[in-house]
Amino acid sequence: MPSKRSAPPQVELDELPGHYIRRLQQIAVAIFLQETADTGVTPVQYAALQTVANQPDLDQRTLAAAIGLDTSTLASMIDRLEARGLITRQASPADRRVRLLRLSPAGAATLAAVAPAMQRAQQKILAPLPRAEQREFMRMLKTLVVHNNELSRAPAEA
Repeated sequence: MPSKRSAPPQVELDELPGHYIRRLQQIAVAIFLQETADTGVTPVQYAALQTVANQPDLDQRTLAAAIGLDTSTLASMIDRLEARGLITRQASPADRRVRLLRLSPAGAATLAAVAPAMQRAQQKILAPLPRAEQREFMRMLKTLVVHNNELSRAPAEA
């Protein structure tokens, strides 16, 4: 006797925050890549480069935690950045198994070249909102990320 299947629930995607967050992430990446096309730097690579610039001699595990990326994905990305001559790795004097990261001179120059395009991308993402709403959106976005951080596959550390 065939089993009766219940009809799937009718769900309006327009009512799902996750749907819009995914779409906004796609849009944000597209805008970033349009603005930075001549540099070949992705949004995640930018985050890594900027974090290393802000904190020289950071180890890979700490960098992964700082930008909310799993360590295996970060390791392959660092391999690519090192192959491009943008990052250097040195063994830590305290623990030879740990690799410390620094921007190379080419990495610093690339980061400086990317900065104006990155800023334009951020402005384009927020442009549809009035200034006061841009600040409020960022406040709410940070609240959602901070309070849901532990649910991430790669939680960022504060």
